[in-house]
Amino acid sequence: MAMTRRAENHTWAKGYLNHPMYRLVAMGGTFDVLHRGHKKLLRQAFALGRKVMIGVTTDDFAKSLHKPHKFDSYTKRKRDLERLLERWGVLSRARIVPLHDRYGPTVRTSNIEALVVSRRTIKTAYEINAKRSRNGLKPLAIDPIDLILAEDRRPISSTRIRRGKIDRQGRLIG
Repeated sequence: MAMTRRAENHTWAKGYLNHPMYRLVAMGGTFDVLHRGHKKLLRQAFALGRKVMIGVTTDDFAKSLHKPHKFDSYTKRKRDLERLLERWGVLSRARIVPLHDRYGPTVRTSNIEALVVSRRTIKTAYEINAKRSRNGLKPLAIDPIDLILAEDRRPISSTRIRRGKIDRQGRLIG
């Protein structure tokens, strides 16, 4: 089964290499317990951009978000993300950077052209564009992605997975 999944993922990634709309797309998150929602965001970012800058929250920033559960270290979350992108064959197109705040390099890097966000975090995308404007940078195209719902029609989240309510695919546990 692992071979089939890898083949499917590689085919998916290869199909998008020829049609990126932007040179550099950005996205960010904690990426704790990688799940279907994270994968949807990542696939969209790689579909839109030749290169993708992925901000991963540092341990200190993640703590400041007061998540209602423990989370893996920055090092582990980054390593898990790199392994996924390697399986998909897109790691060479990714640049993973630490996020020390909600905005990261998006408010000061001129070559970023678009943001991929979930509908839950679209407000931050608008804040980023306002800050970019104040910094004399062009606004970013914003591509909001609908949240992936679990079997119970509630969004898949690392919190729900950590609490043992659902698995990474959104299937109910118990």
